[in-house]
Amino acid sequence: MAATVHGLPAAFRRALEAVALWSRVNSPWLVHFNSGSCNGCDIEILATLAPRWDLERFGAKLWGSPRHADVLVCTGPVTRLARERLVRVYEQMPAPKFVVAVGSCGITGGAFHGCYNIVGDIGDVVPVDVYVPGCPPRPEAIIDGVIQLLTRLRPPKARRHAAKAAAPGGAA
Repeated sequence: MAATVHGLPAAFRRALEAVALWSRVNSPWLVHFNSGSCNGCDIEILATLAPRWDLERFGAKLWGSPRHADVLVCTGPVTRLARERLVRVYEQMPAPKFVVAVGSCGITGGAFHGCYNIVGDIGDVVPVDVYVPGCPPRPEAIIDGVIQLLTRLRPPKARRHAAKAAAPGGAA
């Protein structure tokens, strides 16, 4: 009899894990959190979801609940009031969870660095996987950051195949 994990045969368990990884890479759900920015980055994030830039063509969907999201997209420096809320939203997300810090303020504090009410950047409060610089970053940069995150989630063999297909003259 094959080895079992949690009452499931190992082959069935591997198949379930492969399907979960496939769905995570091909259909990530994003939740957006503004931790105290000027809203410039927020407008650009919404522009990436609009028909002109259309982040949804990569399977990404903006969702309102952190309990169903895979990726936390954060903007702005973290204020004293937003710190506890940011940690709470991050903890409500199911594992594995990923964070994308958008904009100069989210990465370093930007124009708000050193203000009395700023506790730091997003990376000081929650672990960040991808940084998207800019003030505000262009929609192309935000899309590139999300694609970088999704590329990291793929197994190494799939990454090589995706890189070949993206290269000029690569497989279609």
